[in-house]
Amino acid sequence: MRPQWILAAVSTALFCVQIDYFAMNLALPRMAADLESNATDLQWVISVYMLALGAFMVPAGRIGDIFGRRRALLAGIAIFGLASALCAVAPSAALVIAFRAVQGVGAALIFPVSVSVLTNTFPAVRAGRAIGLAYGIAGLGNAAGPLVGGLLTQTLGWRWIFWLLVPLTLVAFVIGVLTVPESSDDTVPRHIDVTGLALITIGIGLFTLTFDRAPAWGWLSPSTVIAFVGALAVLGVFVHVERRVRWPLLDLSLFGNARFTVLVIAGTIANIAYAVTIYLSTLNLQQVRGLDPLMAGLTFLGPSIGAALGGPLSGRLAAKYPPLLVMGVGCVAAAVSLAALAVSRGWVVYVVALTACGFAMGLAYAFTTVATQAVVRPERAGEAAGVALTSLVTLAGVGVAVSGTMLEVLRRAEMSTGAGITVIFLVLAAALLPAAGAVLAFRRREGK
Repeated sequence: MRPQWILAAVSTALFCVQIDYFAMNLALPRMAADLESNATDLQWVISVYMLALGAFMVPAGRIGDIFGRRRALLAGIAIFGLASALCAVAPSAALVIAFRAVQGVGAALIFPVSVSVLTNTFPAVRAGRAIGLAYGIAGLGNAAGPLVGGLLTQTLGWRWIFWLLVPLTLVAFVIGVLTVPESSDDTVPRHIDVTGLALITIGIGLFTLTFDRAPAWGWLSPSTVIAFVGALAVLGVFVHVERRVRWPLLDLSLFGNARFTVLVIAGTIANIAYAVTIYLSTLNLQQVRGLDPLMAGLTFLGPSIGAALGGPLSGRLAAKYPPLLVMGVGCVAAAVSLAALAVSRGWVVYVVALTACGFAMGLAYAFTTVATQAVVRPERAGEAAGVALTSLVTLAGVGVAVSGTMLEVLRRAEMSTGAGITVIFLVLAAALLPAAGAVLAFRRREGK
């Protein structure tokens, strides 16, 4: 077993998942024209992927713990790669959307299980660095997505975004088959809490659907209210069930781990800021600064490099410094970078600030995963990763939906698109500061 090859398999799979989501945004108008649909309807290409990803991550992490992490990871890579090929050849918008849902299920298996594979493969001292490096490479996908999406859409066509993923997932799968060892949680029987699985999948799916569709339905429309109340009710039943079953899908005592909870909350706020920054920056570059998709994508080279550096650094910092201290300082750095981006006007300052955002927020995102793994037992690694990543990814999607609505409200108040984006960035920067303060205050109280 060569650990570097295991890391290569995991990193490649994570990169595919990350680049897939962020590359698609710039492709929607061209896709709508080719498939004789409209960009509004094809927003489901993004939405259904997020729905499937958010709904299945907690179950996927625990399934890997129970039935084997190697088996679950390889299944996720295979599903994701096959669905990518099907998206590439799909003749209609409806089939693209359906195959995107399958892609989301594959991605849900890859995300948390890859983290638990690294946690249980590497010694504790090296696991944090390995996870950080994997997420640094995956972070390239976050910020390089717009570049790749714009370049391929404008040259070869949007279908090549999906074709690009096929050989990458094949490489990850082959390396994984040859190198990844099997591991699982030996403290529990090979049995899945089916009721809990159904409830959490439906509950998180409804929650994600509510905020994704609310801008189109209306935030106070009957559809939005019913979906939101339904999500809360189903998740409430899930908590009730999990407290009573002998072998729960999710051990709720995980939330009694104060350090885990604080890290997840702070990391989630930082990742909301990250997702909104990428989303609104693509609008700013095209609608305000007048760039075409290709040039807008090229501008993201800076944050791509920043995110790639932030991931590996997160692992090194986790090995040397208290997790809460790193998270607190990281949130402060993210707030300062975002504020600088909001007020920048010239190109040089703008690109530098955007790069700093990629670095600081990419660091906070990767560090959340690294640090939460360090404060839970290794046998529950998949479960912890599933919970942390569900919060990070699902609520980031909520943040993007809310920011889109906020921008529309500001436009209706006769504020320009550029000014509206500035206001939203400053609000997010302000939100990061109390998050940093709370983390640092908790650290002083805990003395860690």
